[in-house]
Amino acid sequence: MARRASETTSPLSEDDIHLWNEGTHYRLYQKMGGHRVDGGTWFAVWAPNADSVSIIGDWNGWDPVVDPLHPRGVSGIWEGQVGDAVQGSAYKFHIVNGRRIAEKSDPFAFHAETPPRTASKVWDLSFEWQDGEWMRDRGTRNALSSPIAAYEMHLGSWRRGEGGRHLTYLELAQQLPPYLAELGFSHVELMPVMEHPFYGSWGYQTTGYFAPTSRYGTPQDFMTLIAALHTAGIGVILDWVPSHFPTDGHGLGLFDGTHLYEHSDPRTGFHPDWNTYIYNYGRSEVPAFLISNALFWLDRYHIDGLRVDAVASMLYLDYSRDEGEWIPNREGGRENLEAIAFLKRFNEVVYREYPDVQTYAEESTAWPMVSRPTSAGGLGFGLKWDMGWMHDTLQHLSREPVHRSYHHNELTFRAVYSFSENFILPISHDEVVYGKRSLVEKFPGDDWQKFATLRLLLAYMWTQPGKKLLFMGCEIAQRTEWDHDGALDWEAAGLEANRGIQRLVTDLNRLYSELASLHELDCDPAGFEWAVADDPAGSVLAYFRRSGDGETTLIAVNLTPVPRHGYRIGVHGQGGWLEILNTDAEAYGGSGQGNLSAVGTGAPAVPHHGRPQSIEVTLPPLGAVILRQESLPETG
Repeated sequence: MARRASETTSPLSEDDIHLWNEGTHYRLYQKMGGHRVDGGTWFAVWAPNADSVSIIGDWNGWDPVVDPLHPRGVSGIWEGQVGDAVQGSAYKFHIVNGRRIAEKSDPFAFHAETPPRTASKVWDLSFEWQDGEWMRDRGTRNALSSPIAAYEMHLGSWRRGEGGRHLTYLELAQQLPPYLAELGFSHVELMPVMEHPFYGSWGYQTTGYFAPTSRYGTPQDFMTLIAALHTAGIGVILDWVPSHFPTDGHGLGLFDGTHLYEHSDPRTGFHPDWNTYIYNYGRSEVPAFLISNALFWLDRYHIDGLRVDAVASMLYLDYSRDEGEWIPNREGGRENLEAIAFLKRFNEVVYREYPDVQTYAEESTAWPMVSRPTSAGGLGFGLKWDMGWMHDTLQHLSREPVHRSYHHNELTFRAVYSFSENFILPISHDEVVYGKRSLVEKFPGDDWQKFATLRLLLAYMWTQPGKKLLFMGCEIAQRTEWDHDGALDWEAAGLEANRGIQRLVTDLNRLYSELASLHELDCDPAGFEWAVADDPAGSVLAYFRRSGDGETTLIAVNLTPVPRHGYRIGVHGQGGWLEILNTDAEAYGGSGQGNLSAVGTGAPAVPHHGRPQSIEVTLPPLGAVILRQESLPETG
């Protein structure tokens, strides 16, 4: 026998309804979904084409007749209060449209059953945060002039517990912050934590948009992890996926029996690469849903940044499609105008509400002005992944050293565009899976050469203009590809050669943080100058990094296994240069060739490379050296 929904006043005001249908309500999670109220739980769901909607749950035997919801005028929202639904109750929406009946998870649920179960859970998000100092100061930590070095990770496969079980959020809160702090990372980027039915999707096929996956614990447990990271001085970036969503029956697809969140035409509404639905960004309620989701993680979980996945797939209507498989926009072009408008609005709202966070775009094409303000015609992101740098650098270092001189432009080309965007240099999870091999195994030669090349890559990456992102396992030179069903090879991490890589990453992070010349002007051309870009025969690169007050650092890279003794580099200014890091140091597993004392002090002025002074340095085999100028450079 059906019970009439409670007549208690709805939490949804008429203004809420108006803003929702207009597409400008950006805190929808406060009113939609299931919320604990006096006398039970209030439910609200958007299903404008449904004939009827009811709540089914563990309190009513999953009977669709017991707890019906009622429509709110012509808003498309169904709502009502259920007295027997309490904290932790599992539930779904039972939605009828003609002969089509669906049982759907709550798109706004704060918690969910642990997969493979798919119901939502009633949950209160009360939590006593203890990260006030971090939150007050994080604007400085996230600034483009600050040393942002992020550790990308998958929570379920970093470490495992006894019997191979996943670590919980609470166990991670004990183990992860001290590890990252010891290595000197400023941020951690978490691959999607939002609830997802298929573990092998790594979270990129989301069904629980407002719910951290229950595989590792409760929402409050995840908050505890974030608070612990903040206490350790580590910012938290979340991977966020507004580009597509899975076709699982309990998800958003055909939500009320119609294509509600997705386009109905598969040429615009279905993604061939991932067999997923594509959001209908032109329907006003859909961008509001997504932007509300973005703000939710910033509001309730104190997240410090959002990395937006697969931006290129959103920008182009013909992405991964052949002729005839896509529909041109209203102007006849291939640009997805509605997705572009959504991305701009997303960034405008995020930075208006939280000017002390950053948004990051994983955008793999040459789309202009991704990280420029919308007021200037850009998409409005704070930073963009430099996929070109990643591809060209890894391709170059995978070549036999004897062949690198013929492809020198693979490394020098970046200078043409390196300040066209605010870049972050990514060595991400995508580079160590699906037969691409682990990072250290990409490189040619014997083990000594492989490890030397990895050390060279890391020093080159940490000294190039741009923020840094390194995937877990690369810092311990893991030999096998990443496996989401296992853990990192912590046993191998104890070997001396692997420990040397860890020491190097720690020292690089320390220098990157301490030396303003290595981070302050990461996104400003005034922070970079070539010293040697035209020595392909020697496979040598050298460049200066500078800070705003003139602090200068010189980096020289030898891409061959042949040491270069007495290599002359033209420099500005009087005084000497002190070697402060050498990737060939014995502590890192190298052969110990380098510059053990100040270089150039008291030497006569020898012009070189068009500069009034020069120094002679030793460039170790497959190595990089970092030298700090002992006095400020002369102007002019």
